[in-house]
Amino acid sequence: MSLLNDAEISDALDDLDGWQHETGPSCLKKSFEFKDFNEAFGWMSRIALMAEKLNHHPEWSNVWNKVDVTLSTHDAGGVTDKDVKLARFMDKTV
Repeated sequence: MSLLNDAEISDALDDLDGWQHETGPSCLKKSFEFKDFNEAFGWMSRIALMAEKLNHHPEWSNVWNKVDVTLSTHDAGGVTDKDVKLARFMDKTV
C-alpha cells in the first residue's frame, strides 16, 4: 500500500465530512458526537466489523457520546487509500 501525497489527501478531504489531515506522522482525524453512549458504542461496533473486513483498524477513544478517531496506515508510515476508505464508511454510517 503506497502513501498518498498531499494533493491526493487534499482531494480525498474534499469528499469527506469534517476530517482533518495532520502531519508528523501523517494521519486523518475527526471527532464524532452522538446522542448518548449507547449510540456511540453501537456505531463503534458497526465500524469494528468493517475494520475487520478491511484488515485496517482505527485508533480511537470513546468518552460517553464522543468518539475521537485517528486513521493512519502504520506499516506504510502515513495516510493510504485504506484510511480514506474507512473514513468514508464512518461518514456514511453516522
